[in-house]
Amino acid sequence: MFEAPASPYLVPFDSSFKISDAATSPATEGHRHTGKHRKRATENLQQLQRVLAAGDRHAVLLIFQAMDAAGKDSTIRAVMQGVDPSGSQVHSFKKPSSLELDHDFLWRTSFRLPERGRIGIFNRSQYEEVLVVRVHPQILASQKLPGELNLETIWDDRLRSIREQEEHLARNGTVILKFWLNVSRQEQKRRLLARLDEPRRNWKFEPRDVIERRYWDQYMNAYEDALNATSRPWAPWYAIPADDKAYMRARVAEIIIHCLQGIGLRYPEPSEEDIAEFAKSRAELESQTD
Repeated sequence: MFEAPASPYLVPFDSSFKISDAATSPATEGHRHTGKHRKRATENLQQLQRVLAAGDRHAVLLIFQAMDAAGKDSTIRAVMQGVDPSGSQVHSFKKPSSLELDHDFLWRTSFRLPERGRIGIFNRSQYEEVLVVRVHPQILASQKLPGELNLETIWDDRLRSIREQEEHLARNGTVILKFWLNVSRQEQKRRLLARLDEPRRNWKFEPRDVIERRYWDQYMNAYEDALNATSRPWAPWYAIPADDKAYMRARVAEIIIHCLQGIGLRYPEPSEEDIAEFAKSRAELESQTD
């Protein structure tokens, strides 16, 4: 297992996290994130991803959760810009399909877990089952659950299943980092209105997002419970302020880079047998008269 990178936005492991205390705007006023900073972060991540792939000992799973318009898509694009596409994969999870509903609630994300040597990114995730489904429990009626449904215990049961799965994955070499992009209700409103005001952004507007705003407090309660129940040293949550997109992206990239730098990634060293084979191959190549 790895040590969670230090950050003022790390959700504590003792279930003491309070949504009301979580910042939505940068902790450092006036801090700029220029193209130079982005370029350096991209170069660092590119190099670390190559060593991750060559070593083939760890998988990396990045989970992004947020309210609508918080910037999940753009953050994933910005942070992963320049990373070798063959070494990473992004999966977005929306309404479950009929096939997915024929399995347990962890199946569709388990099916998409990254292999060793790769970075997997979940845009939304299994956590939707203790967030949107908790806010709208009528969804459970379509999930073909066996036995009598108990709304008093099902959320704790699901959080325990998620927590235990993450610990299992961590024991077997998957590095898990989870980001809650914490946008304020006021900033979300501004961004949704901007999607209506700018014709080229109309395609991003979903009327459903406005409806979901009615349940803001219920979502915050669900997030607080989920983060407290599942932020652990082997699968930490980070509550990243999301009102300033440049700041948010910089903090996410910083945490990922510090994590990969701290897990001892290295290129594999050749064995004595490999070195002997290399010598034979070199001799043969040098003897050829192409």
